[in-house]
Order: sequence, then C-alpha cells, then structure tokens
Amino acid sequence: MKAFIYLPALLLLGPLAFSQALLKPIINQKAKAMESKTISWRRDFHEHPELGNNEIRTAGIIAAHLRSLGIEVQEKVAKTGVVGILKGAKPGPVVALRADMDGLPVTERGDLPFKSTVTTEYNGQKTGIMHACGHDSHMAILMSVAEILASEKANLAGTVKFIFQPAEEGVYGARGEKIVSGAELMVQEGVLENPKVDAIFGLHIMAEAATGTIQYRPGATMAAVDELDIQVKGKQAHGAYPWQGIDPIVISSQIILGLQTIVSRNVNLPEDPAIVTVGAIHSGIRYNIIPESASMIGTIRTFGTEQRKLVHQRITDIATNIAKSGGAVADVHIGTGYPATINDVNLVDKMLPSLIELNGRDKVFLKPAHTGAEDFSFFQEKIPGFFFFLGGRPLDKLNVPVASHHTPDFQIDESGFQLGVKALSHLVVDYFEQAMPVAKKSKK
Repeated sequence: MKAFIYLPALLLLGPLAFSQALLKPIINQKAKAMESKTISWRRDFHEHPELGNNEIRTAGIIAAHLRSLGIEVQEKVAKTGVVGILKGAKPGPVVALRADMDGLPVTERGDLPFKSTVTTEYNGQKTGIMHACGHDSHMAILMSVAEILASEKANLAGTVKFIFQPAEEGVYGARGEKIVSGAELMVQEGVLENPKVDAIFGLHIMAEAATGTIQYRPGATMAAVDELDIQVKGKQAHGAYPWQGIDPIVISSQIILGLQTIVSRNVNLPEDPAIVTVGAIHSGIRYNIIPESASMIGTIRTFGTEQRKLVHQRITDIATNIAKSGGAVADVHIGTGYPATINDVNLVDKMLPSLIELNGRDKVFLKPAHTGAEDFSFFQEKIPGFFFFLGGRPLDKLNVPVASHHTPDFQIDESGFQLGVKALSHLVVDYFEQAMPVAKKSKK
C-alpha cells in the first residue's frame, strides 16, 4: 500500500501546479520495488552478450519492453540501436538518457551462474564474448528508469528520449579507416533531433568505486582516444653482417623511447595530461635475419583539442626523423577516434544538487580525470551533457584489488543498480522542474 501514500498530494495540485520534485519519493519507492527485475534483466544480458553492431537479441528485448510501456519506439538506429520517446502529459524540455549495449571479445572466467559461454571469431581468433565493462547493467538500469517514468507519464512536464546505443567499444576497420562508434553514427542519423534534445545524461558503473557512491567531474572527464600505427621500412640483411642492412627493429626501439619524451617533455601534465602507449610491435621471422620492416601500433589519450594536435604532430616528427637518422623511412598513421568526454560545466552546476540530495554529500565525490575514453562525447559535442560514474565494487573485495574493466575476471556488485535508477530518474524530473515557469510550480 505504500505506493499510494503520495497520491492525495498529487490530486490536490492542479494540472499546471504540479511540482516535478514531488515525483522523487514515488520514484524511490518504485526503484526499490523493481530492484529484482533490474537485476534479472542485467543477468540475462550478461549471459547473452553480443558484439558491437550485432546486438540483435539485446535490441529486441529492449524494444519489446519499451513498447509494453506505451513508449514510441524506433529500431535499427545506427544499425542495431533502439530509441524510445516518452512524451509527458505536460509541455517541457526534452531530456535524453543513454545506455550502451555491446559486449567485448573477452572469454569470461569465474563461476557466476549467469556466466557467458558465448563464443565468436574476432580478428581471426576464436574468443568468448563478455559484458566486461558493465554495459549489461547500464541497459538494465535504463530499462527500469523507462518503466518508472512511463508509469508517471501523466505527471511529467517534458519529454524523455531513451537512447540504447550499439557499438560503444567501437568497430575497427583496416589501416587508415576511421573508427566508427555507435554514438557517432546515432548523431549522424539525427538521434538528437525530432524532438530536439536539450540535455543528455549518462552513467558508467565502475568496479573499483565503492558501491553506493557517485563520482563526477565538470569539464574534461574522460580522454580523447586515437589509434597509432607506424610502419618502419629498413633494408634486410644477414644477422651476421648488420652493416649491410638498415635494422628496422633497432630504429623502432629508438622511436618507442622517443615517443615517451612527448609526455615527459612536451605536455603540461598538471593542466592537461596525455598518454602515448605502444601496445604491440611486430617484425622479423628468423633469429639470424635482420628484417626489412617493422610495425607498431598503440593508443593516444589526450584531453584538450590543442594538446591533441600537439601530440599528433610530435609523434609524426619523432618517428619520421629518428627513422631518417638511421637511413630508414617511417610511415606514420594516426586514426582519429573519440573526442574527449567533456561535461558541460553549467549543466553539472545545475544538476549536481540533485545527486547530492539523493545520495548525500559524503557519497558524491569529485573524480580525477579518467584516461579511459567514451563515445558519449559525440553527444556532448552537439548538446550539453553530464556523464557520471556509479560505484559497483564487489562487496567481498572492499579491501583487496578488483579485476579491472575489459578483463576476464571483471565483476560488479548488483546492489548499486537501484541508486543508478534513482539518479537518472531524479535528474530528469529535477531538470523538468527547473525549466518550469515559477507560476506553474507548487508552492511549499
């Protein structure tokens, strides 16, 4: 019967006088009541993961759920994405909420009863598929938010656009081919239009952050990510006669060391961090042959537009000039990936009190800049966005290291999902509340 204790207060208010803030106690009750449902969805998605742009089963479940709530549904957006549009009974702004859908080519370890056993072939290798970054929880949380807000449609003063996005982890092509992400393609296909979105919110669960906490950062929050690909061409020779050749392995080693001076000598680290990492180097076939060529690939992380340009230029300068000094030629290619995830400062200032009121000042933390990357940034390039982090540290690992994201042992605690449902829902109704003319708000 508790679900009805707020009903008289709602009925006493006229249709134009209803304060959106009065929905928050109702949201909290409903989030608690459907916690087991949220967890059940997450476990089903976890057991049946799908890679980027192949989230067919996943998308079908989401679309069917949204339709069952009376929400307008668009399918096959950016290949496999799903968009739901919930129009409140009262006019107001348009707020978007986003969850990513794809799993990763990771073979899961552990003994969870809902462990993934799905396999595929990826880059020519057989591998498992796993939700090793928490996207399963993001979808379950947003499905719950959709159910709660749809049940309060008659009291909503605005429109909510639920964006279930494919391929957040990116889809990689051949050398020189641009990285395509689900968010980028969704923006290109007009997901932020018809109706035009005023602001967008998203969250990411974090295995290392304490369950029951929220972390945030105004401004540059997550790094831009780019691909590094360097091909060094030397001259093949017998290993016993190195003076007859041009050794691409030695030159590549010098290039790798030289690249590290970008971060240590060219970047203003306190103000604008950067990372240049070589993740793989390949060359040669036999112990006594100096090969003709060597190749290396890696990742670049930056936070500012100018810094991004600087780092790219220094990589090219260092690689080509070191190669030239050794008589070789270096072909440098940098594939542009995701921009930096930059939280709109005004939107954060405006909406942070909503998270603090919900969870308490002692459980809402300012987070250092994160060198991971997120294609949520493509939405933020077009409209104000606020991306924050939800604690999901396993409760049995409070004082020991936890497996990081993108690893076979990654796990999260499900008791934090309820906070995520409340947080996204509260942000919506508080945003609507702040947009309402003063005369239309209930007087306290």
